[in-house]
Amino acid sequence: MLKLNTERLLGSSAMNIDRRRFIKVAGATMVVAGAGTFAMTSARANSEGFRLNILHINDMHSRIQEIAGSDATCSPDGSAAGDCFGGAARLATAIRDRRAEIEAEGAPVLTLDAGDQSQGTLFYTTYRGRAEIEMMNMIGFDAMTLGNHEFNHGPDELAVMLAEADFPIVAGNVRAPADHALAELINDHLIIEADGERIGVLGITTPDTVFLSSPGPVTFDDEIEHLNEAVARLHDEGVNKIILLSHMGYVRDQEIAAQVDGLSVIIGGHSHTLMSNTVEGTPDYATLVESPSGRPVPIVQAYAFSRYLGDLELHFDSDGAVTSATGDTVLLDASFAPAEDVEARIEELSGPIEEVIRTPVAEVAASIDGSRESCRSMECEMGNTVADAMLAEVAGQDISIALANGGGLRASIEQGTATLGDVLTVLPFQNTLYTLRISGAAILAALEHGVNGIEEGAGRFPQVAGIRFSLDPTVAPNEGRVSDVEVRQGEEWVPLNPDATYGLVTNNFMAAGGDGYAMLESEGTDGYDTAIDLAEVLARYLTENEPFAPVIDGRIAQ
Repeated sequence: MLKLNTERLLGSSAMNIDRRRFIKVAGATMVVAGAGTFAMTSARANSEGFRLNILHINDMHSRIQEIAGSDATCSPDGSAAGDCFGGAARLATAIRDRRAEIEAEGAPVLTLDAGDQSQGTLFYTTYRGRAEIEMMNMIGFDAMTLGNHEFNHGPDELAVMLAEADFPIVAGNVRAPADHALAELINDHLIIEADGERIGVLGITTPDTVFLSSPGPVTFDDEIEHLNEAVARLHDEGVNKIILLSHMGYVRDQEIAAQVDGLSVIIGGHSHTLMSNTVEGTPDYATLVESPSGRPVPIVQAYAFSRYLGDLELHFDSDGAVTSATGDTVLLDASFAPAEDVEARIEELSGPIEEVIRTPVAEVAASIDGSRESCRSMECEMGNTVADAMLAEVAGQDISIALANGGGLRASIEQGTATLGDVLTVLPFQNTLYTLRISGAAILAALEHGVNGIEEGAGRFPQVAGIRFSLDPTVAPNEGRVSDVEVRQGEEWVPLNPDATYGLVTNNFMAAGGDGYAMLESEGTDGYDTAIDLAEVLARYLTENEPFAPVIDGRIAQ
């Protein structure tokens, strides 16, 4: 995961609240009791307060089956060894058991999803989101907002998906045409009654969906304008405890908390941020941001891919201010036994996916060499094909360079009819497409790092698109094996500028520093995990360019 600039100033009223000292907030004294916990005393606060528990997830990305440490589907051997995490059946157990505990204590509990159930495995490819919704129905969710990936197959398919939901969808800044089926399926807001209290739920989806996905005629209002108006309406109805389900990302959620008055808590998603009080180097669960009126607004998020469940306990005073927030993200490891009913249904749904694997993708005019010997030491046909596919997938997003690791390419594709199974054999790791901004100097460092393991056939060897360079393997490692680096600008090739910033598309493994590409993690900015599986990207590219003929065009000169 790339480092996000969470320390930047958000304006004088938007400074993150310092957890390590006493502060004065809106006439109340807030005592920091430890990471993820605060307690506030105020003349306005009643002695008991209203307790509400929230169980939450975000960015499940179709991980219906349990996952491995890489966030890909776990292998049978990994499952037998107890090395798997998450999955809908394990999530069901965690939520059901925790919900029962809370209800036994006499407290109300909500189960919420901050979006992006869609995209990431063959379950979504096969069922277009309906399998994910079925899992949510079985688990028992109370509400969900929309993520950008919910629109990946367009608004018509999304309407079919949402029509299956037994719970409401709230995404007030999403504007579907009045005559579209989505208009009846998306709520502007919700009001939930619990223990005699009325709780408002708002939802927002990133306006970036217009270029991150395929929303068609659906438009997206500015989130700040929408929320200011929506909060005012809820207050007019006498609702002052307001939960925001936000698919905007951790940094933007902090800005929202600082600019929109009247929000009680933000349950976030989109940035795949792990917030934890036990995992070193993560933001605290919860992050507190001061609202315009001086109240602390807790922000929480629970990573992605069903690996964690967020477990938050809130106490409110009579005017809707949060007086305490406790909890943490819970790792869903093998200590959580999968729910038998959900596991049985997943097994049933898996059957047709075997048919999908045999689906023809494209005619291949000549075999595409993806051998280990080629792709870990030189420009190879599969490397060019995958890198070109990655660049084509983000066309129009100001991304000019693609970088893939040769070790991520695991097979060749023979001449003839390529199937989805062939593509999955080439790219079996469920790595996802990842975009970021990075300097020319860091790109040069990445290329130099990538070619320094040729002698041992290291998987970090760089396969590229939109950039070309010369490679001299007779030069000692780290002594300048890479030279004459040029970047394509339109029809021209121009020298790489070390001081310029470039848009780069890679995979989530490399973006997180995998294969030793630490410079991508440390120096990349504006990182975004599209959650689109590279296998899907390659399959689409082959289909759109059939009969496909691979090329070697001198992008790595030796």
